[in-house]
Amino acid sequence: MDNFRELREQVAVLGGLLDEGAGELADAMRTLGDEQLVRALEAAARAVRSLGRIEAVGAGILAERSTRESGHDGLAQTRGHRTSAEFVQAITGASRADARQRIRVGQSVLDAADESVAPRGPGEARAAAWHAPLAEALMRGRLSPAQSDAIRRGLGEPPTAEGGAANEGSRGDWSAAAEQLADEAAHRTVEELRSEARLIRDRLDPDGAERRFLARHEARAFRSWTDDEGRSRASICFDDDGHALVRSIFDAALRPRRGGPRFVDDTEREAATALADDPRTNDQLSYDLLVDLLRAGAFADAKVVHGTRRAGVRVVSVIDTGARGARSPGGADADSTGGAGGAVSGVGAGPGGYTEDGLVSLPRRDIDRRICDTAALPVEVSTRGDPLNVGRERRLFTPAQRVALAVRDGGCRWSGCDRPASYCEAHHIDAYSQDGRTDIDRGILLCRFHHMQLHHSAWQITRDGRSDFVLHDPGGRSITLAPRLALTYAFAGVDPPPRRFRPAA
Repeated sequence: MDNFRELREQVAVLGGLLDEGAGELADAMRTLGDEQLVRALEAAARAVRSLGRIEAVGAGILAERSTRESGHDGLAQTRGHRTSAEFVQAITGASRADARQRIRVGQSVLDAADESVAPRGPGEARAAAWHAPLAEALMRGRLSPAQSDAIRRGLGEPPTAEGGAANEGSRGDWSAAAEQLADEAAHRTVEELRSEARLIRDRLDPDGAERRFLARHEARAFRSWTDDEGRSRASICFDDDGHALVRSIFDAALRPRRGGPRFVDDTEREAATALADDPRTNDQLSYDLLVDLLRAGAFADAKVVHGTRRAGVRVVSVIDTGARGARSPGGADADSTGGAGGAVSGVGAGPGGYTEDGLVSLPRRDIDRRICDTAALPVEVSTRGDPLNVGRERRLFTPAQRVALAVRDGGCRWSGCDRPASYCEAHHIDAYSQDGRTDIDRGILLCRFHHMQLHHSAWQITRDGRSDFVLHDPGGRSITLAPRLALTYAFAGVDPPPRRFRPAA
């Protein structure tokens, strides 16, 4: 009943807008001030979220009553639909993919409500479903159905013991991860939540991570054909290594067109301007780059094909140095070796790593192979990922510091932004002109758009010692910029990070 009461309150906020026709609604909303418009949109979003959880649970129950075993007597089948997804699609007007998502979310909530894990002994209570925190967050309006589905599918299922049942330790780890990701949802996009959930899953289950990596490697494929119009087409299914390399090459070449960092060097600035003014579309530029790469092959001149900086894949691997509990991610890119890839690691075994851009998980054996081919750049960091300092000796952050910032931040730290590290600039939170220091703990990665937003629109970022960064908007409101949860798992080890490392609920 609380859900329906909350929904009525949200509808009351929207007031008479719901009674207007299309033209009248547009006219009425155009008369709203900025703050009124934002409040109306927020109320509408909360109402949609409330209705979304009702819709998801209803879709889950509809699917329960439309199973294959029900035959033609199932609920969907008696209404003329082959599957529950088709019926939900017809009712909601959603795409088939969205209808299936709503059913998955509804079934997840129902499973959490009546978990079927039997008690292990007389008088013992049933074990709660590991994904119960997601169902709870969804019902309380802290998660949207899309966010809940992204986390659940990203985490997958806990690894099972020999008997086929998930062991209690794995269930506890997965449940903690689900709870922590639900806490993060307000500050992350759906795509980021899915990516972080996958990386956390691979940190908690390195054996499964390697199996999934090898499966994706086996599925790699390239196919070309000519269509009915005589146009030659191609389809590629990448493995993880191949996609990371191709993405790095195209990002390096097209970054100025895609909102990448500004260039200090005059030559780079001129090249970026020329690229921005190029009349070709991004897709045409990508095609021409691909053909140039194939034509040039192994003898390509990096400056001709890639721009002023050779593209490479930088990988981060976290290892425990021992007594002080510090971690040593290290890194190297193709510039340091002349190769086409790069690696980050240290001495010793352990979990694998992840690509600096995109946070794509890689198994330990792949990390070791990369170290054989390239070099390793050690970066000493704390369990929160805070690396080295250099004071005021330099105005700009050094390349080593830039690597360290990427290791710690994983990309733009602005709330809700998912731009990767290679698209970011290093920002001094204490202005250098006002005696600010070029130290890692006083620097933060921001994408070009948000860096310019901060400098030109009276936003500010502060930090008390080495606590979380805090973003202050021009109206005086504050947003805590919690570190990416996937990285707190990496720096704290494979166990779920202690509560002090988790973002505030």
